Amino acid sequence: MSDTTELPAPWWRSAVIYQVYVRSFADSDGDGLGDLPGIRSRLPYLRDLGIDALWLTPFYPSPQADAGYDVADYRDVEPLFGTLADFDQLVTEAHDIGLRVIVDVVPNHTSSDHIWFRAALAAAPGSVERARYIFREGRGPNGDTPPNDWQSVFGGGAWERVTEADGSPGQWYLHLFDRGQPDLNWRHPEVIVEFQSVLRFWLDRGADGFRIDVAHGLAKDPDLEDLDGRFDIAGAAVYGHPHWDVDPVHEIYRGWRSVIDEYPGEAMFVGEIWLESQARVSLYLRPDELHTAFNFHFLLAKWKASSMRRAIDDSIEPLVEIGAPPTWVLSNHDVIRHVTRYGDGAVGTRRARAAALLMLALPGGAYVYQGEELGLNEVLDLPDEARQDPTFARTNGTIKGRDGCRVPVPWSGSEPPFGFGPGTGQPWLPQPTEWASLTAAAEADDAGSMLSLYRAALAERRRNQALGDGSMEWLASDDGVLAFTRDPGFACVVNFGPGHAGLPPAVAAGTVLLSSQPVSDGMIPPDTTVWLSA
Repeated sequence: MSDTTELPAPWWRSAVIYQVYVRSFADSDGDGLGDLPGIRSRLPYLRDLGIDALWLTPFYPSPQADAGYDVADYRDVEPLFGTLADFDQLVTEAHDIGLRVIVDVVPNHTSSDHIWFRAALAAAPGSVERARYIFREGRGPNGDTPPNDWQSVFGGGAWERVTEADGSPGQWYLHLFDRGQPDLNWRHPEVIVEFQSVLRFWLDRGADGFRIDVAHGLAKDPDLEDLDGRFDIAGAAVYGHPHWDVDPVHEIYRGWRSVIDEYPGEAMFVGEIWLESQARVSLYLRPDELHTAFNFHFLLAKWKASSMRRAIDDSIEPLVEIGAPPTWVLSNHDVIRHVTRYGDGAVGTRRARAAALLMLALPGGAYVYQGEELGLNEVLDLPDEARQDPTFARTNGTIKGRDGCRVPVPWSGSEPPFGFGPGTGQPWLPQPTEWASLTAAAEADDAGSMLSLYRAALAERRRNQALGDGSMEWLASDDGVLAFTRDPGFACVVNFGPGHAGLPPAVAAGTVLLSSQPVSDGMIPPDTTVWLSA
């Protein structure tokens, strides 16, 4: 007689993963920067919040030209953030309390301080050392014009000319981001071997998976053809672009998948894949490639029933055939915080509460960006002298950049630094004084706070077998209302409209499990989500 017992689904299909922006989470030594020991000190908070794993943004040795996304050494820890021993202890303590740890890998580019790039600058054109990156001769009689018209995502041109060893103007190297982030040549076998080795290094130290930065950008069309204004510089990429979503990228991830599958414990990949077509995103999630990808369609959807439904349908449908789970995210370290995107102030906060319950009710996994569980808003009025995002400098201040969503977390107290670090020393970005009401300590015992809502929602998600991985079914509902059910016996109703709305008849008799605003007499206030037992 055969055993037909079903194995439990892998943890990552339902996981809620908390993004820790390392330099802004918790500072253990008072230097104004968050660090690995600081994260360790806050693990009980993350456990009590109810998440399943934490994703650490880059903590590697780096000159910090782009807040650590310019990696000088992929196998060590930046001294500002701690040591390898600190990382090992963090993983051990997280595992001891049931939390997994995801590390960020940055494969599109290295730092210009990386040993490989320093060797490339010292070597001659055509050398093995330069072949690991994308070096080209310039155009024009003296090579004074860049090899093509590609532009940096951070502003300005995407090529930097080097000075050769003899002092003469030399070749140009590609940097799709900052000039301190030279792009690697992923058609070079040494690059392939090196990054598979890097994955093994962190898996051997207990990492439970990897978030892949710019996952759709590794393979470039070797012809390096001009864009001629056909494509946007940043944002969601369109298929056919010569340096985003180029088909050979899939072979890279098949190699990576073979590495991670060697390890026990269901380690996973999540790709940062900014593409216009969700069908194209799904190609990265075939069974022999990545496990999951961030869902930017949902993040960018407007606060409107039709926009949200379209984003949800477009996210789920391409994944059904390949069997991959969707993931949902409202904010991260690269976008304006959703409290502000949804209107700021009381309106934005009300909508953010509703969005959290909507996100956590959808099938699949979800990501929570540090501070969203406190209802933090985007800090729009940072002084120019405090800004550190390279976009600000490269656009001469025309684009303010991403610092406003990276302001350090307020933990306690009535004034900055709000317990971010010991003493009164100020963090690397200034916190607004009005965050005194949004500290973790201020919200912990307030039943009506955003933190209490997240804790309640995550606790219900753990208890309720209808939530997490699985399917959903839309219900007929009034204009401005989205409603769906999930088996067994769960319903979610969201009122996006300006007035009160009744519950759909199919679930009107259900018992309210949780709501983002108080509900009475079966009427849902504006900008409110309700969870019901149906």
